[in-house]
Amino acid sequence: MVYTSSHQKAPEGPRYLPISEHGLIGDLRSVALVGTNGTIDWYCCPAFDSPSVFASILDADRGGSFELAASVPARTKQFYFPDTNVLITRFFTEDGVGEIQDFMPVSGESIEAERHRLIRRVLCVRGSVPFQARVAPRFDYGAQPHTMQMLGEVVVFQSMNTSLALTATVPVESDGPDVRADFKLAEGESAVFALDQVGGDVTPRGCPRFEAEEQFVATVAYWRRWLSASRYRGRWREMVHRSALTLKLLTYAPTGAIVAAPTTSLPEQYGGERNWDYRYVWVRDAAFCVYALLRLGFTGEAEAFVTFLTRHITPGDGRPSGPLQIMYGIDGRTDLPERELGHLEGHRGSAPVRVGNAAADQLQLDIYGALIDSVYLYDKWAQPISSDQWDDVCALVDWVCDHWDQPDEGVWETRGGRKKFLYSRLMCWVAIERAIRMAHRRGLPADVPRWRQCRDMIYRRIMQRSWSTTRRAFVQHEGGDVLDASVLMMPLAKFIAPTDPKWLSTLDALTEDLVSDSLVYRYDPQASPDGLRGDEGTFSICSFWYVEALVRAGRLDEARLAFEKMLTYANHVGLYAEEISHTGEQQGNFPQAFTHLALISAAFNLDRSLG
Repeated sequence: MVYTSSHQKAPEGPRYLPISEHGLIGDLRSVALVGTNGTIDWYCCPAFDSPSVFASILDADRGGSFELAASVPARTKQFYFPDTNVLITRFFTEDGVGEIQDFMPVSGESIEAERHRLIRRVLCVRGSVPFQARVAPRFDYGAQPHTMQMLGEVVVFQSMNTSLALTATVPVESDGPDVRADFKLAEGESAVFALDQVGGDVTPRGCPRFEAEEQFVATVAYWRRWLSASRYRGRWREMVHRSALTLKLLTYAPTGAIVAAPTTSLPEQYGGERNWDYRYVWVRDAAFCVYALLRLGFTGEAEAFVTFLTRHITPGDGRPSGPLQIMYGIDGRTDLPERELGHLEGHRGSAPVRVGNAAADQLQLDIYGALIDSVYLYDKWAQPISSDQWDDVCALVDWVCDHWDQPDEGVWETRGGRKKFLYSRLMCWVAIERAIRMAHRRGLPADVPRWRQCRDMIYRRIMQRSWSTTRRAFVQHEGGDVLDASVLMMPLAKFIAPTDPKWLSTLDALTEDLVSDSLVYRYDPQASPDGLRGDEGTFSICSFWYVEALVRAGRLDEARLAFEKMLTYANHVGLYAEEISHTGEQQGNFPQAFTHLALISAAFNLDRSLG
């Protein structure tokens, strides 16, 4: 039988789970968000930046979802199978306890990798539990119709560009263009749902219970084997390792790309317009990720990212944004046009929903420092870069020497006009300084006298023009008195001594103006208009930078308390979105690489200082 989709109302109950009420699974090509209620409400197939198949997190009615839960009242709890990215959601009912094991097998380069299999294994562990499932895909962000065919034990959902095959070990029945199942499990019994992308050489095939068990064991083994390379043995091992596992989930195995976050348009303020698509490779975010993973001993990811840079990013002048774009597609593409999806209402009605990102054309000079710093660390801790890679570094540093004094949009991608931001100058200094170090350490050819002269010029310029005598602090941009949390990177980047009187005065001013119970705002949009309406929450990477700055200033008790407080804002499985609201809710895209890599760095440095 064939059904064509139409948009139907979501079942009764809370229309939107909070952003934080989700865990993450993935196969190093894409991810799915699984709510604490057992619903998959975000999944793009076959890749991070593909159109969504399930997106009810962005529109409860039109987005599509894969619901699976106890069909009687239940308390739920969610956790990760220890040291893995296999997610367990448990249902505690009157008559028994059931659980769903959600995971995506990680395949190599075989045809199985193209299947992007998503397995949902349901078990009854005590008593008996009735379950219900409803699989309601909505292709192309809910814009493309699909047909549903039941072919024996396989259900095929087919749209113009994508086909998904669902197999289950329990009977399913049609529900218009969707399918549903009602079944009851007794203690020791299980059921399996498997969702595959099919087409071409990938044909539908079932997932019997024994195969689901084998895939579960193999997936657990994969993640534990990967994590065993970590060298971190400090006080916050569980949180650091969860952050590392999350960063790994945000890597795209075919190219080595690392996405900033696996979601789009999750609001930084409910009802506001600060909704962006983060499913791309920001040079800055990915470079910082490399730093965090190298810290823990994961050299393979750093090598894969350097390969991505070499293969997909050729420094070429002539672009308005300089030789590098600030972001790229996961396949290295440079064209990321931004558009609004007017048919989706947005998370909790927070429109617009955007795909693509117009900030790709911005000039952000800080990316050169972030990138060359990560190459420097890779060269130092992993393996020496090649002669061709050194030539690329030299070309970038020469460009920075010529262009560091331009106004730009800055690290926060403001849409309020270009300025001469301190952070951009700081990271230009880092780009040149780290390249000089590499040249000296390895005796590589370089125009070191020119580089040194330029580096020193930037240093003096920051000290003279970005220091406010009235605020007794380093400020956001030249000619202003606005404070900005990005200056917390000054001692972290080794630009200024962490106990320099000017820096300690800056730290006090930032604490006074931008810190709220250890949480740090990026800047005050009222004092520094960014071209957008509304406010935002505290920015979690800044909160972890603040911890590091306190550590380096020798204020260890304050640093440890601030760090421990930040840990209380993680969700139930240790994940963080981009921002935290004034009521402690997670806001913005989720989970965000920036936050997790900063957690790793802060934990590492705090541990070392505590001894």
